[in-house]
Amino acid sequence: MTSTSVTKGSVVNFNLSPEDIEKMVERMIREEHDLYNKVASVETPTFSNVIVPLNKLYNSNEVGFLSSCFLRHVSTNKDVRDAGEKARKLWSELEIEFSSREDVYQAVLKVYNNKKEMDALTQEDKRLVEMMILNYRRFGLMLPQEKREQLHKLKGQLFDLEVAFSRNLNNSNGVALFTREELDGMPDDYFDERNTEVVDGVTKYVVTTKYPDYYPLLRYAKLENTRKTLFVVNNTRCPDNIQLLQDAVKIRQEKAKLMEYKTHSEFVLEPLMAKTPLTVLKMENDLRNKLVRIGIDNLSELEALKKADMKKTGKPYDGFFQWDLSYYMNLANEQKHDLSENDIKKYFPLANVLRGIFDIYQNMLSLRIVKIENAPVWHSSVEMFEVWEANEDKFVGHFYLDLYPREGKYNRVGVSRIRPGYEHDDGTREYPVTAMMANFAKRTSKMPALLTHSNVVTLMHELGHVFHNLCAVTKWACFHGTRVERDFVETPSKMLENWAWEPQVLSKLSAHYKTGEPIPDSMIKKIIATKNDNAGLTNLLRVFRGLYDLSIHSISNGNVDVNDHYNSLERDITLVGSGNTGTFGVATFSHLMNRYDSKYYGYLWSQSFSADMFATRFQKEGINNTKTGMDYRNEILRPGGSRDAMESLEKFLGRKPNNDAFLKSIGL
Repeated sequence: MTSTSVTKGSVVNFNLSPEDIEKMVERMIREEHDLYNKVASVETPTFSNVIVPLNKLYNSNEVGFLSSCFLRHVSTNKDVRDAGEKARKLWSELEIEFSSREDVYQAVLKVYNNKKEMDALTQEDKRLVEMMILNYRRFGLMLPQEKREQLHKLKGQLFDLEVAFSRNLNNSNGVALFTREELDGMPDDYFDERNTEVVDGVTKYVVTTKYPDYYPLLRYAKLENTRKTLFVVNNTRCPDNIQLLQDAVKIRQEKAKLMEYKTHSEFVLEPLMAKTPLTVLKMENDLRNKLVRIGIDNLSELEALKKADMKKTGKPYDGFFQWDLSYYMNLANEQKHDLSENDIKKYFPLANVLRGIFDIYQNMLSLRIVKIENAPVWHSSVEMFEVWEANEDKFVGHFYLDLYPREGKYNRVGVSRIRPGYEHDDGTREYPVTAMMANFAKRTSKMPALLTHSNVVTLMHELGHVFHNLCAVTKWACFHGTRVERDFVETPSKMLENWAWEPQVLSKLSAHYKTGEPIPDSMIKKIIATKNDNAGLTNLLRVFRGLYDLSIHSISNGNVDVNDHYNSLERDITLVGSGNTGTFGVATFSHLMNRYDSKYYGYLWSQSFSADMFATRFQKEGINNTKTGMDYRNEILRPGGSRDAMESLEKFLGRKPNNDAFLKSIGL
């Protein structure tokens, strides 16, 4: 199928120069100023002359803001990335400025206090007004002018810290050099087209801390010193980020006190599903208590493997450390299940896995996905896709996949909204645009890009966010797609990970890169048997991160050594430390400075809901049941944030959620 005029008219322009971005942002700022002044002068505020114009401008300007900010992650031109960063800063300053407009707040408040008009609004329109009032209150409009000015100053300082933290991460790439002997255990394809350097007459391989280099080395390198060396390089990156986080924690607490909250966590959690830090603390500690016994058993098994290795080499056993975890987990899998990740990935060429996952989403959500050839993209490796309704000639939106590492690109995995969907005055829709970024291993001259099973799970998860953004249908952009409560946003994607553990799905996604043969049933059984291996240690790591995040943001005076606290809590909760290496893993804990502060618990919180959704509906009714799939689309994805997430959950489940399926899913 070729591109249609509908799609061509909706394509976002990524071919922007720094000057283009600057002019676009300047135009949007002028428009915002003009509108806010106009709204503030309205004598008789109503929904139509205050709420509608403010949010119509938000609808249209959001795409300019999001696309320019997105380019800071993916553009091959550093000047464009810098311009995108500058645009984000200007937009943040604008938000701070407008959040202090008491005259506009008073206009919105008059609409809110007009009971007759509010009662006549649709559910989504009413929720919009209520959200605006809540946001104004949380912006500090209820505070005296002096405190409001202090708050805005703190917000600006905090934004600068968060930008610097993220910039340091994106620009930092640790490097270590190893001989072939030091890389004993690495698969042959790890060396394909790998750069080398000659040091004192010895050829050494260049290994970076980027995803395709770092994680395979920790998993396969037999020599402990090799693993330890790269681990230390990775966890001593971005030393400046320690102080940036330290300052951010202090400022967040100052902000919370100005707003008359006891702690930053209390402020953050108020509008979310969990509501209070006590609720989160109880969940995390309950899980920790249940998991610790299993974690100790897991660790004993892994320690026994390392001790046996040390005995063979005649070296003394000096402990079990973070750089040992992946290697010995993988070794345990190989010995227990006769299963090698290197053998597994030969059956999962990326192109084949994508086709299979697309088929799953198309069937589940009644969609049709079409690849656009010669698409206007920001890099030659990026692919663009249209999405249509399967049974009618109706366009849904489009998405991009940017899946391989390159210099200057966002160095983690994530999905970005580029344009939210929303409704025009005439009832037509603006079509959503979204993009997935990843850093999977590239194809080489000898083989295509191959995925490990964990990569397959990741791809299924992230595409869940993509289709959340595409399948939402809301009137207002501020509710579209993943703009739901932050502690619910991971729920749909966590649920979809379950497909990557289903035998029929693994068979469908597989095709040996040489022979085209599907993965053997015997290997599938072994993969599934590994699902809860080391579940104690794996989930204790998630508990640790959630509790660490909550704890540093729950200290009333904000005085905490973020690095020391990280290292000590890591040893205490995960049962595995980093020895006396002087590392500072907290400096690369990106969530803490990227809108997940006091919200990291949301991964486990969401997992509880997602397990319930999968077990209650898809597991019982069939993962290929199209009615269940459409119920999921209509009740979970379609509403976006236009209603409470709990309402969406209860409508899909037919009851209130519980955590029984979650505990069972992790072996408890």
